[in-house]
Amino acid sequence: MGTLTSCSFSAVNFRFRSSSIFRERVGVQGFDSRELKRNLCFLCKGVISKEVSREKFFKIRCFSGGNNNDGDYTKNDGDIKENNNTSSSKESTVTTASPQEEKAMEEKSTGNDLTPSVFSRPPNVVPLGSVYTDFQIDSFKLMELLGPEKVDPTDVKLVKDKLFGYSTFWVTKEEPFGDLGEGILFLGNLRGKREDVFTKLRTQLAEIMGDKYNLFMVEEPNSEAPDPRGGPRVSFGLLRKEVSEPGPTTLWQYVISLLLFLLTIGSSVELGFASQINRLPPEIMKYFTDPNAVEPPDMELLYPFVESALPLAYGVLGVLLFHEVGHFLAAFPKKVKLSIPFLIPNITLGSFGAITQFKSILPDRSTIVDISLAGPFAGAALSFSMFAVGLLLSSNPDAAGDLVQVPSMLFQGSLLLGLISRATLGYTAMHAATLSVHPLVIAGWCGLTTTAFNMLPVGCLDGGRAVQGAFGKGALVGFGLTTYTLLGLGVIGGPLSLPWGLYVLICQRTPEKPCLNDVTEVGTWRKMAITVTIFLLVLTLLPVWDELAEELGIGLVSTF
Repeated sequence: MGTLTSCSFSAVNFRFRSSSIFRERVGVQGFDSRELKRNLCFLCKGVISKEVSREKFFKIRCFSGGNNNDGDYTKNDGDIKENNNTSSSKESTVTTASPQEEKAMEEKSTGNDLTPSVFSRPPNVVPLGSVYTDFQIDSFKLMELLGPEKVDPTDVKLVKDKLFGYSTFWVTKEEPFGDLGEGILFLGNLRGKREDVFTKLRTQLAEIMGDKYNLFMVEEPNSEAPDPRGGPRVSFGLLRKEVSEPGPTTLWQYVISLLLFLLTIGSSVELGFASQINRLPPEIMKYFTDPNAVEPPDMELLYPFVESALPLAYGVLGVLLFHEVGHFLAAFPKKVKLSIPFLIPNITLGSFGAITQFKSILPDRSTIVDISLAGPFAGAALSFSMFAVGLLLSSNPDAAGDLVQVPSMLFQGSLLLGLISRATLGYTAMHAATLSVHPLVIAGWCGLTTTAFNMLPVGCLDGGRAVQGAFGKGALVGFGLTTYTLLGLGVIGGPLSLPWGLYVLICQRTPEKPCLNDVTEVGTWRKMAITVTIFLLVLTLLPVWDELAEELGIGLVSTF
């Protein structure tokens, strides 16, 4: 942090000589200016080079904010030292004497006509500027005080001596580890199979330190070559347990989760009303469709339509419930704790999904992949079931009373879902201006779209976590940049790309923290499952342009 710096020199009315008698009488010690300049601030150096023309001078006080001792320097026995003077109101004094004057004054002193009172008079001081109080704060020390607690250096030495060795991991270098450098990263050479070595080191660490620290096995940063045994070179990071593990859920988080849940119920019911917009009273339709409508209508007119709006709301909330239950069922056998879900309401789809945090450290990358995929797979299974059943009911004449009218252009929002609908309902039904469908079709459509958005490989979304666990954080960066680009250009997601992109940037942009074993691969079938899932979500979120829609018979396109 910058500090205000000032330097002032007083006028001098007397000439002093640099002799031993003078030093004894006055108590001023002379020293070389070239040696002093190396120890003063840049302002003082500039003044000295311009104002002082002699090789000998006596005293300089510097009011520099970067000097903790007020810049008071004297020389004693050939060394420069700082005088701890707390009075910052004194001005600096610079005195010089020519060789001729020194000689004359020395001859005068031998005659004992040197008057002590002359030298005891204080010089006339002319202040050249205001004196500032130095309140310098070291930002790095402040971060250390306010930041997480670091690893004890004594423990680092103990761990290095007793934990590592020639039979496990030979340490050659130490670096800071963690977001703020609160841990220690041990770099070196692996002396065995990485999984066996990691298990042995964790066991020994628990015997030496108990539950004080967590040990991480990560890829060596900036490694120039892979490990001779195959795979990447590894390093071991040490963090305090209270620093590395997530904190417990607070009361305010429970309150926020409850409020978001109530808002999501409201947005889901609103979606149910919107699906019956052709049945609503004209006053209600005008208020929701006319941008010039200001006065809200009588909301009692909506009461008769609540019952018919609830099935769609139940479907949207059911998909969210299945999604979260899938996460918890996958996390329970692996002893991974999850936070309460924070539902995100959305008036177009009913909900953007939920934010669920890990409340314990993940043991390995396979765990993060399994937990991340379990939720979307469960939600997608229910959504697709509702979508398929809804399409079958839409073509059944006996269920005509339960159908709702939707624009056929709705099916142009998804290439995959539009093709499935076209194959089920036929060209004639899909090529009309409006289409009668069962509410389960809308619920399934919204559920599949929300699931596809949550599987985007970016940030801390389920897709981002899965890609990070399967392919590493470097791959997630590349996938993330591609996803942001496609969302920004509207290539995927259609009109929902902008709000979803903002939601990810605000709430879900940060990648997941590393696992304890962040090196061991997840296996081929997990990588294949993620690859197929990403391909399907792209087909789900890819809109159908007019020319292709007209050719496939998905919706009625009047102009293209």
